[in-house]
Amino acid sequence: MEIKRIVVGPLATNCYILTIDNDALIIDPGAEFSKISSFLKDKKVLAILITHNHFDHIGCLSSFKDIPIYDGNNLKEKEYQIGRFVFDVITTKGHSEDSISFYFKNNNILFSGDFLFYENIGRTDLPTGNDYDMQKSIKKIIKYPPNMIIYPGHGCETSLQHEIQNNSYLKK
Repeated sequence: MEIKRIVVGPLATNCYILTIDNDALIIDPGAEFSKISSFLKDKKVLAILITHNHFDHIGCLSSFKDIPIYDGNNLKEKEYQIGRFVFDVITTKGHSEDSISFYFKNNNILFSGDFLFYENIGRTDLPTGNDYDMQKSIKKIIKYPPNMIIYPGHGCETSLQHEIQNNSYLKK
């Protein structure tokens, strides 16, 4: 699986395009439809995955026509398969009530949205944010393989091991 990160919009949101051969998934198309679509030439977009419904993660969603959209409103915490893409949905509330993360077990990678960042976590002081839920989500995620690579909604990628060692919110 190939992963392309595209930084979009005024809040520098990470939009990801995952491809296997000519099939693609889009994660969090926050803005700049033309920029995102320029990476989709000769690709068949099978679905759009949304980590949470804040404007900076869904800003150009309406520009994608006739593509299924999956988010916390229509996904449960279980394994899914879309084409050759296989992933688990993990409920990671805290930043928002509808926050979910996508774990691709075969690749050991997690798309965390605004739940978990490089040496930080998402804000919990926004509407539907919740400190208690964030702590529950952190306790859940630290049980995953430490070499798991994390692709956040903003900023650079990291690993769970790095976060356990350097992120004050995850230190045991």
